[in-house]
Amino acid sequence: MMKNYSFDIESHQSAKAVFALLLNIKKWWSGIYGETITGKSQKINDEFSFSAGEGMHFTKQKLIELIPYKKIVWEVIASNLSFLENPKEWEHTKLRFDILEKAGNKTKVTFTHQGLSPEIECYEQCSNAWTQYLNNLRENLK
Repeated sequence: MMKNYSFDIESHQSAKAVFALLLNIKKWWSGIYGETITGKSQKINDEFSFSAGEGMHFTKQKLIELIPYKKIVWEVIASNLSFLENPKEWEHTKLRFDILEKAGNKTKVTFTHQGLSPEIECYEQCSNAWTQYLNNLRENLK
């Protein structure tokens, strides 16, 4: 059974505030590897490009599912991870955020990169990078 990379965050911000921050990808998916983000990610079928590491990582994402204050899913529609034997390894994987309001004015965010599993070449490097970006997100959610 394939185990996808997953990361949980708890915040005292509302689900509405968390949702808005997640859609503003430049606020949390940047500041580590010289990223360039272009395009939009506010409504279904919006697309944005992400480039980092002086071009070593390029992906293009399409917003395919959006449930206000509950879920955001992007599909990776193009991938060029030049440091891998298969630079298209991320294509057709999904970046998913599930948002859950909890008791005590807390919101739980679960990020899952569906398709990023220990069986693929990128897993170690990519999961380490995701952890850095998601810790960045955690800081923005304080």
